[in-house]
Amino acid sequence: MTTLGAERRQHQSGRGGYHPDDHRVLSFRQWCELNGFSPATGRRLIAAGTGPIITQLSPRRIGITIANNARWQESHSRTNP
Repeated sequence: MTTLGAERRQHQSGRGGYHPDDHRVLSFRQWCELNGFSPATGRRLIAAGTGPIITQLSPRRIGITIANNARWQESHSRTNP
């Protein structure tokens, strides 16, 4: 098994580790599609301060890193009642 393969397996199993894609930036629209909601809902989440950490790509363009999206999803996880 390669080192990259070992790191990928460790990351996917939830035991930490670094994965090169963690710092890849999703566009706002890609982030909305990935999470299954509309851009209007994404804007509401961000405006309310309940969205993930934003990366400012230019004065008019934002994005979200894969790592920040994963942390945001994790913070919104819940167990079934």
